[in-house]
Amino acid sequence: MIQISQLKLPISHTEADLRQKIKKTLRCGETLFSYEIIRQSLDARHKEDKKFVYTVHVKAENEKKILKKVHGNNVMSTNERHYSFPKPGDQPLETRPVIVGSGPAGLFCAWYLARAGYRPLVLERGEEADKRMETVNRFWKNGVLDPESNVQFGEGGAGTFSDGKLNTLVKDSSGRNREVLKRFTEAGADPEILYQQKPHLGTDVLVNIVQTMRRQIEEMGGTFRFRSKVTDLYTENGKLKAVEINHTEQVPAQVCVLAVGHSARDTFFMLKDRGLAMEPKAFAVGLRIEHPQSMINQDLYGEPENKILGSASYKVTHTCENGRGVYSFCMCPGGYVVNASSEQGLLAVNGMSYQARDGENANSALIVTVTPKDFPEEGALGGIAFQRDLEKKAWELGKGKVPVQLFGDFCAHQPSSQLGEIHPNIKGGYVLTDVRSILPKELGDSIEEGIFAFGKKLSGFDRKDAVLSGIESRTSSPVRLVRDQKGLSNITGIYPCGEGAGYAGGITSAAMDGIKTAEWIASEYMMKL
Repeated sequence: MIQISQLKLPISHTEADLRQKIKKTLRCGETLFSYEIIRQSLDARHKEDKKFVYTVHVKAENEKKILKKVHGNNVMSTNERHYSFPKPGDQPLETRPVIVGSGPAGLFCAWYLARAGYRPLVLERGEEADKRMETVNRFWKNGVLDPESNVQFGEGGAGTFSDGKLNTLVKDSSGRNREVLKRFTEAGADPEILYQQKPHLGTDVLVNIVQTMRRQIEEMGGTFRFRSKVTDLYTENGKLKAVEINHTEQVPAQVCVLAVGHSARDTFFMLKDRGLAMEPKAFAVGLRIEHPQSMINQDLYGEPENKILGSASYKVTHTCENGRGVYSFCMCPGGYVVNASSEQGLLAVNGMSYQARDGENANSALIVTVTPKDFPEEGALGGIAFQRDLEKKAWELGKGKVPVQLFGDFCAHQPSSQLGEIHPNIKGGYVLTDVRSILPKELGDSIEEGIFAFGKKLSGFDRKDAVLSGIESRTSSPVRLVRDQKGLSNITGIYPCGEGAGYAGGITSAAMDGIKTAEWIASEYMMKL
């Protein structure tokens, strides 16, 4: 097989144009060939001549002969890499593996275990995705929170109510990244996600995808139970024996995957009480910022709208004079800020986009890293205390509604009383107030300095009527559940997994960690039942 990289074509090119470009690059005349796009990225450095850049794999007759003529930096021989799931281990598994949580980590762990014949039982504290969507929409409408089924909890995890971004910085030589994208396409995602530089799904598409994957798992022998929160663990001599559901039911368990998500605070406290090894970890907090999507498009594309490219996205970073780093996170083109609360009397926000990304505003989190040194309490769960303190201030400031402030007022340390040209796109009620008062001084100063720095890179980013809202406190888990090289915690049979356990950051990396955990379990155990 031949790999060609750095194939550049105008963004308006046709499939025939790409085939002709491949043919010309290989100088293969009338030789028959087929190709697969491996990667597509955008080169928008020259706004008047934007191009797509491709890497493709080509299968052709007489490949050796072709390579002799054109072999170079961007044309070379390559081999297909196929993902391989391990063969079963030799330890008998007397009970079905239990998976706690049906976010990306739990869902993908269940899918691969089910395909291998392990018949996993998935326990999810929230609702099925379609019912969960109705519950969340009611919360955004009337402000009445369901602490067990919300933006954070339920089928698909927190990622269901997000932009559904699938890019990851995880180095992957195992093929798990490709497996994640393939599973999504087989569950209904557009095949273009297999090669796009910044693939995304959108909340509306994710709801259907996670339900399709659930049905696939069930068809392969897996079982799902919703409204089933794990409330306790039973161990004997350092080994797992059973899990408790809703304080009432015990389920025998030899293996349990903890894919609980980054907001399962009550579960973290229960696990600590049961002696599970854990440690605090750094994460980041900050605010959401909204700008007109047309302004971001103009900055990055040189035009306010481009039907081929859709809504533009950005990534910005800055190191402040105080040594703190501030950066954009979970940027949602054409998206919405959402009330993402999961505990009574506490308020957190997130961002999401629908598949079309056709909302009026662009939004992203502007966040600053915090470490255990910043936490008000020592110990493994000090980060949770830090989050809750900020979220309590946010809830009290808005009386349950999302606090909003214009950037000009943020700089002036005064509450906002009226909007400018930008109107917030927020799911849930909001109120104009003094958002800066939520933040510790050093974090507020860092965000202000960062926005002015970003205004030098993206024209208008620091406009006075840019809309800030908060608090963005759930960027990643504040705790890491310690595991060894085989994925095991200090309690035999327990496998910490995914973003909540501190081993992933985003949908794709969490799903990859779920696959990895399924591999560890399969390598150790053979299903006896």
